[in-house]
Amino acid sequence: MDEGIDWTGNAWPSPVSAPELREDGDRIIFRGRLSLAEDGGAVLEVGGALIVFDLAEPPLPEGVDGSWVEVHVAQDHVTVWPYEL
Repeated sequence: MDEGIDWTGNAWPSPVSAPELREDGDRIIFRGRLSLAEDGGAVLEVGGALIVFDLAEPPLPEGVDGSWVEVHVAQDHVTVWPYEL
């Protein structure tokens, strides 16, 4: 993933507690459960798949660890090995 999580910029709480992966125009939308890593990154679990993200500034709000979130990423910033979307 070539795009970090920017809270309220490209990521926010999801009203739905179910995994989803979809395309919306030139954006890929990931919905999953967010886990914060000790190294300052984040992992989004989407239907059993783990997607690693960097965190952009400002830091994520307290209480977001373990919550359901949606992350919207530009399509050209997503690479699925060995394919590029």
